[in-house]
Amino acid sequence: MLDDPDIDVVYNPLPNHLHAEWTIQAVRAGKHVLCEKPLALSLDEVDAIARAAHEDQRVVSEAFMYRHHPQTIKVKDLVDSGAIGKVQVVNGSFTFKLTDPTDVRMIPEMGGGSVWDVGCYPISYARYIAGAEPIEVSGWQVTGPTGVDETFVGQMRFANGVCAQFDCGFRAPFRTHIEIVGSDGAISIPHPFRPGLGERITVMRGDDVQTLTIPGEELYVGEVEDMADAILLGTPPRVSLADSRGNVATIAALLRSARENRPLPVA
Repeated sequence: MLDDPDIDVVYNPLPNHLHAEWTIQAVRAGKHVLCEKPLALSLDEVDAIARAAHEDQRVVSEAFMYRHHPQTIKVKDLVDSGAIGKVQVVNGSFTFKLTDPTDVRMIPEMGGGSVWDVGCYPISYARYIAGAEPIEVSGWQVTGPTGVDETFVGQMRFANGVCAQFDCGFRAPFRTHIEIVGSDGAISIPHPFRPGLGERITVMRGDDVQTLTIPGEELYVGEVEDMADAILLGTPPRVSLADSRGNVATIAALLRSARENRPLPVA
C-alpha cells in the first residue's frame, strides 16, 4: 500500500508501539499521516516523526478527534473570552472496564496502560484549556497482573497558575467528564471526549446557571477536514506536532512520577 502512488494519506490505527515506526515509513513513502493517539511513546519517537515530516514535506497529525468538534471549540472560546474569569482548576476523568489480559492495552511492550489509552484525553484537554505546558506533575498508579497501570490519578501544575487533576483506568465503569473552574464561574462538560450531535454543557456564574446546546457534528468529520485543509491548503493542523510532543512529555513525566513516587518536572 505504501508503494501505491494513488494513496495520498494513511490513517495509522496500529497498537501504540507501532505508531512511530509506521508513521515514519509512510512519510518516507511520500504519504501524509493521520496517526491515532498517542502519536508516540517517547520524545525521541516524536522528534523522529517530526524530522521525517519536515524532510519529506508531509503532514503528520495526531488523531485527537475531540479537538475538532464544535463543542470543544465553543468551550475554548468561552474560557478565552473570560466567561468564567481566570481559570483556576481543570478536573477530568476517563474510565471503562477492561478485563481481557490479552488486549493490546494490557501489554506493556505494546504501549499498554490506561494513561496512554484514555488518560491522554483529560491530559490533552487540560493543556488545551490552560494554553500552556505543565511545569510539574505528580502521578499515582495501581498496576495489574500484566504490569500496566489499570488505575491512574494525576495532577499537573502550570506556570500560569492553572492546576489540573484527572483519573483514568480500566477498573471503573465507563465515565467521562471535564470541569473547568474559574475565578467567576465554572463549565461542566459531560461528554468531552466523544461528543456527538446536540451536546449540552453547563455554564455557572454565581446563581446564574445556563445550559448551552451545541449543534455539533459527526465525531470524526472535523479531524478529516482539518487534515484535508492542511494538505490541500497548507493551513496548520489543529493538533500540531509540538502539541503532540507536549502531551507525550507530560504522560512520560506522570508515569515516571508514579514509578518513583515523587513530583517531577516535565521535560
